[in-house]
Amino acid sequence: MEKIEILVVGRNPEIVQTVVRLINNNPSWNATPALTDLDAISLFQSRPFTLVLFGGGIEPGSDAMLRKAFTAHNPKITIIQHYGGGSGLLATEINMALDSML
Repeated sequence: MEKIEILVVGRNPEIVQTVVRLINNNPSWNATPALTDLDAISLFQSRPFTLVLFGGGIEPGSDAMLRKAFTAHNPKITIIQHYGGGSGLLATEINMALDSML
């Protein structure tokens, strides 16, 4: 079975790495980190992501620009905002987003 590819965009390297590790605990998911807008756009355009997860600290201007760039490249992309909380909340947010795509 092919893994669900998730792009994790955030500003704090430690938090992003923790989120990536938590996501990758699920054998069906594969998370890729991006700490800058340029990295996020480059990764998104080079790989087929199913979901984009925004972590905290992304400035409103960057948020809007990234959403526009992602949807221009893939109009069906699902983008979710993760505000923190335990790993159970993160998994629930991802599962809810994936369920809404069916």
